Amino acid sequence: MQKVERRVSGGPGSPEAGGLPRVRFGVLAGAVVVAAALGYGVERVGETRMLALYAIALLLGVALYHARFGFTSAFRQLVTVGQGAGLRAHMLMIAAASLLFAPILAYGIGVGGIHPSGYVYPLGLSVAVGAFMFGVGMQLGGACASGSLYTVGGGETRIVLTLFGFVVGSVLGAWNWGFWTQEAFNWRTISLADTRFGYAGAVVIQLAIVAAIVVVSRAVERRKQSPKYAPRPHASGLARTVRGTWPLWAGALALAVLNAATLMLSGKPWGITSAFALWGSKAAQAVGVDVGSWSYWSGDKAAALHAPVLSDVTSVMDFGIILGAMAAAAAGGTFAIQRRVPLKAAAAAIVGGILMGYGARIAYGCNIGAYFGGVASFSLHGWLWLVMALAGTYLGTRLRPLFGLSNPKPEDSSC
Repeated sequence: MQKVERRVSGGPGSPEAGGLPRVRFGVLAGAVVVAAALGYGVERVGETRMLALYAIALLLGVALYHARFGFTSAFRQLVTVGQGAGLRAHMLMIAAASLLFAPILAYGIGVGGIHPSGYVYPLGLSVAVGAFMFGVGMQLGGACASGSLYTVGGGETRIVLTLFGFVVGSVLGAWNWGFWTQEAFNWRTISLADTRFGYAGAVVIQLAIVAAIVVVSRAVERRKQSPKYAPRPHASGLARTVRGTWPLWAGALALAVLNAATLMLSGKPWGITSAFALWGSKAAQAVGVDVGSWSYWSGDKAAALHAPVLSDVTSVMDFGIILGAMAAAAAGGTFAIQRRVPLKAAAAAIVGGILMGYGARIAYGCNIGAYFGGVASFSLHGWLWLVMALAGTYLGTRLRPLFGLSNPKPEDSSC
């Protein structure tokens, strides 16, 4: 099977052959049936707002898949050939989310009595080391946290291995949680909103940082004469909404709006990887491991070990993203299962997943929870995560050839 970026090129029914890819009606029907059944289960186990969050997750899966909104590829393109289109899409997403998050957090705008709070965590060694590990891991694993979910929904078999490694690494990170959260590894918690100017001042500072990154990324492109980002839309007009690739700006804005909706409904921004730690810890507990004695599962988290998985917001949303992406891939005619995975690529997927899982736990989150959610919450730990993940990406791209994985080349016409 071809990679996600190329699935719709060539072959019968493709744009090059004079038409759109054929809808995979069987897969689409299966995704709809499973999504409906899971929704019924969510409604029986949880409350109404959980069902609303599940619906948001389905939309997140659709948006991620149609926009091919990546963090792994955006970072790789930036450090290898200087292409900054993906990073600028991140900045648009962060700017939009910041504008939405500010009034929600400032005035406590929540649904059904929810009092929302952002992801604000300490700057420290745990974030720096964890984000660096995550950066290395996503280049070996071939996907980030959100990418793992939506590409699995699209039929990427290799990413199933990445997701397995993600769960293993998350459990290891939860096991070592007490070591990394000691005071020596966590310094100051700094929010841009903690000034006399409050959230209004935080928005101004945040937008200034975003603008500076956009300017620098364009300067890097000019200096390196990097290739222009030129995605093939594969469809036009209304058909592009459900059958083609969305422009990056559309994906960025959709994710920002859906994250803000998540914040109002759940009280926290969108997250992904805490569910991986839960799934793996439940599995370990089932075979006799005393995970309840770990400091990670103390306090508020303890109840989750004994509660149904469908009562966990993050788990429900992760399932929704996979099913939403599956439906989007089937409707677009691009769902395809990869039947052969080279041994080296499989090893890279598992190793990369473990690094990401461990890194996400000790860094207080992944590319969604720590980077997107942290920065949009005006926490400086989110910006530290970005810097260290880019550093890890630099190492990860140099390790990729050892596993038979390629990197973008300067002469490529598109990244």
